Amino acid sequence: MALETRLYQKLSQQLVMTPQLRQAIKILQVSRAELEELIDQELTENPALEEEIGLRSEEDEQRPRTEENLETQPTESPDAWDESPDAQRETTSEVAPESPTGEIDWKEYLENYRNDWQGATATPADYDEDKRPALENTLVRSSSLTEHLIWQLRMAGLTPLEESVAALMIGNIDEAGYLRVPIEDIAFQCGQDIEIVERTLARIQELDPPGVGARDLRECLLLQLRYDGQGDSLAARVVADHLVLLESKRYDKIAKELNVPVEEVVTAANTIATLEPKPGRNFGEGDIRYITPDVSVQKVDGEFVVTLNEEGLPRLRVSSFYRNVLGNQETSDAKRYIQEKMRAAAWLIKSIHQRQRTLFMVTSSIVKFQRDFLERGISHLKPLVLKDVAMDIGMHESTVSRATANKYVHTAQGIYELKFFFTSSLNRSDGGEDVSAESVKERIRGIISAEDARQPLSDQHIAQMLAKEGVDIARRTVAKYREMMAILPSSKRRQVY
Repeated sequence: MALETRLYQKLSQQLVMTPQLRQAIKILQVSRAELEELIDQELTENPALEEEIGLRSEEDEQRPRTEENLETQPTESPDAWDESPDAQRETTSEVAPESPTGEIDWKEYLENYRNDWQGATATPADYDEDKRPALENTLVRSSSLTEHLIWQLRMAGLTPLEESVAALMIGNIDEAGYLRVPIEDIAFQCGQDIEIVERTLARIQELDPPGVGARDLRECLLLQLRYDGQGDSLAARVVADHLVLLESKRYDKIAKELNVPVEEVVTAANTIATLEPKPGRNFGEGDIRYITPDVSVQKVDGEFVVTLNEEGLPRLRVSSFYRNVLGNQETSDAKRYIQEKMRAAAWLIKSIHQRQRTLFMVTSSIVKFQRDFLERGISHLKPLVLKDVAMDIGMHESTVSRATANKYVHTAQGIYELKFFFTSSLNRSDGGEDVSAESVKERIRGIISAEDARQPLSDQHIAQMLAKEGVDIARRTVAKYREMMAILPSSKRRQVY
């Protein structure tokens, strides 16, 4: 068969990720805080997008966002801006005046246009110092550990040579307050003797917070004991020589090696437990980000009602002013620019509305599956996967996954991430209905909290207790769940009184 070149036509369909589709996917999966930032950015960059202010009645503000409200919310088609400008023209009091030639007199418009925040009635009294917020209500940035140490260093009375070495060491102290760089490396970097570096390090370790500048946990605890005047106490001896045994709570062996009663070792261990293993953790933590639920579930007349939380989210609209500008504009470049901005504004509004509608449908489906949890608590949480919700609402699993990412719901049981309700299942040995992994974790937590602290239960013993309750679970699974809940093993949970 001879090889030859031919031309032929082929008709096929394929999904193309347009910028509008990418934006819709991004808006669907972002958190509430990120959505607010995205809206603020679009309001700043897109002149055709504006916020509705003072246009809604009190009934509209207080009306919950339910499925009926989402269905009836008007949306503007982004393709409408490709039609004749005359069809989009609306009357407004803030339309720029036209010159005899038909062009917009922007100079006159800007001179007569009044900003709401800087009106003609503004007086110097509006900027009075007494009207400013109180100083205690002003947000401030907390100082970092490095800034706190340098501030103390300036008053420590060090020589210029020691200050340069100390500045280098402070720059190598991590967020926990530990010096992770060897002394030899610091001496090499600053070109000084090790004796000078060690002497400077000793001065840094005298600064606040106690324990800062330590090179390991043992040194950190000893510095704090020395700061409290317990440098020669039994607690200091335990930390210096028996820290590994202390971690395993082998109090009897520590008492035998130190030739002291077990009660005194227990008292020393309690003293050590009050020390801070990470002295730098209280500095530079950054701003506290509070969780704002995206949706609320409340029980009304025996039925659970899903309500979207739209407080703080501005209601957007396409600027009517730019619609009139589009009708009066004859220049093709300016007209094309305004059409592009108005189309982008309409797409954003539609994407946000679609996000809220999808979130409402997904939450309503989760409520349908997890009704027992909402009424009785986490022990009645049922196994659930993305496919179950996707089939229930007629959407793809990836859409459900994006809709539940970084979203929180407020229920009578508390505030939970929507991802929390999707858990794997464990079989029951008695052939009953499968149980969720989260309910098993809660049961393990309850068993451990009720155990005798002198004789803590092993993972094997806990697995046997769950097997008697009909839960088919292995010891390794119990250990995995226990580690996920940050619970120590039985050897480290033992208490000596």
